[in-house]
Amino acid sequence: MSDFNDQVIAEFRDNKGTVGGFFANAHVTLLHHKGRKSGRDMITPLIYLPVDGSYVLIGSAGGAKKVPEWFNNVAAADEVQIEVGEQTVTAKPTIVRQGPEWLRIYTMFADYWPDVHKYEENTDRRFPFARLDPVAMS
Repeated sequence: MSDFNDQVIAEFRDNKGTVGGFFANAHVTLLHHKGRKSGRDMITPLIYLPVDGSYVLIGSAGGAKKVPEWFNNVAAADEVQIEVGEQTVTAKPTIVRQGPEWLRIYTMFADYWPDVHKYEENTDRRFPFARLDPVAMS
């Protein structure tokens, strides 16, 4: 895990889900996922968009040429856990890569986080979404 991620995770937990800097004023979650190849447990801080009771994550990686590894791990999982504020949510992921649902989510996400347009300038790929539907909260 990077020093940046470690700092964000510590700040998130110290401040009940609120972080500053790059993530200031954004909905932030800590995604718990397992490496599909390594089997290692990992935590990745991410911006999310609440949509119809679900948590939506974007596989933008800042416009990298490839989908981020965390996204591939989520796509391979039956369930993942996220930290939202002081709650831990177990969720079932659904991957959205195209169609009317992709366009609906993309429009909402880009309105919420306009940096998505900047990220698109760095790549030709369409950013996929992971919709996380809660199945349990603690």
